[in-house]
Amino acid sequence: MSPKHIVALALAALLAACSSTEPPPAPRPAAPVAKVPEGPGPLLPYQREVSGQLLGAPAGAEVEMAMLVVDERGRPQKLLTSSKLQSTGQSLPFQLRFNPEAFPAGARVELRARAIQSGQLVMHLPSMRIEQPVTQALGPLQLVKAP
Repeated sequence: MSPKHIVALALAALLAACSSTEPPPAPRPAAPVAKVPEGPGPLLPYQREVSGQLLGAPAGAEVEMAMLVVDERGRPQKLLTSSKLQSTGQSLPFQLRFNPEAFPAGARVELRARAIQSGQLVMHLPSMRIEQPVTQALGPLQLVKAP
């Protein structure tokens, strides 16, 4: 065999080896995503928080909390922060975080809460005014029967 034929044969063998029918390797699994810790974690520099415990929510009720900008008639104008909690019938701790820069100067801001059970409003928190955009521990707050 001439050197040309040997080179051509070697080239053909190389091409045949490269074109295998083996499936491509499976993609590597993505790196595991870091788990977000239970609860909100430490406050970030731009955050403030109101916290406390809600008392009187019946077991199994869904409790919705919100910090709202309201007008002079008490109508909600803007939502600053909100949270949904599931009641166990015991004291229900809450933490509502907000950006103090979103807290409008001179406007009325209120904390409101309501407990809904079987699709019906059963209890609510009387509106509580939040005067300043600072971190506050409000302590125990009692829900009252809805009218």
